[in-house]
Amino acid sequence: MTLLSFLSRPAAVLAVALAFAAPAQAAMPAQPTLHVTTLDGKTFDLAAQRGKWVIVNYWATWCVPCIKEMPDISRFVAAHKNVAAIGLAYEDSEPADIKAFLTKHPVVYPIAQVTMDQPPKDFDEPRGLPTTYLISPDGKVAKHIVGPVTEASLEGLIGGK
Repeated sequence: MTLLSFLSRPAAVLAVALAFAAPAQAAMPAQPTLHVTTLDGKTFDLAAQRGKWVIVNYWATWCVPCIKEMPDISRFVAAHKNVAAIGLAYEDSEPADIKAFLTKHPVVYPIAQVTMDQPPKDFDEPRGLPTTYLISPDGKVAKHIVGPVTEASLEGLIGGK
């Protein structure tokens, strides 16, 4: 087969284009680490949450579905002692702007800012917002969700576990 005949096949051309279009990304570890400083100056360490479910939620102030799901995540965390959450504001805004946003949209869980040029090393870069990872009590990723979560969907996925 010549290169010209190979390139004339639409499926082959698409496969080659896709291979070069998507940046290579290392596989996310089954048991990721996350050590971030929250906007209130405290430290959130995912390893310290062992024994609980942890909701790791990427969001942004400009993301309407993110804003809509924040009260649901707060209610779920408040109602379940075996669940913690960390909100990761995935944007390049000033921390003061994110804090101001949170005064209008308060949550019961800590928020940390992660910028697009320095995302957490053990988590895949979000392909859309919101993106949520459910971390099981043993520290392993139980579920990866792209799109909004609700109190009901969290109840279905975690429930009284």
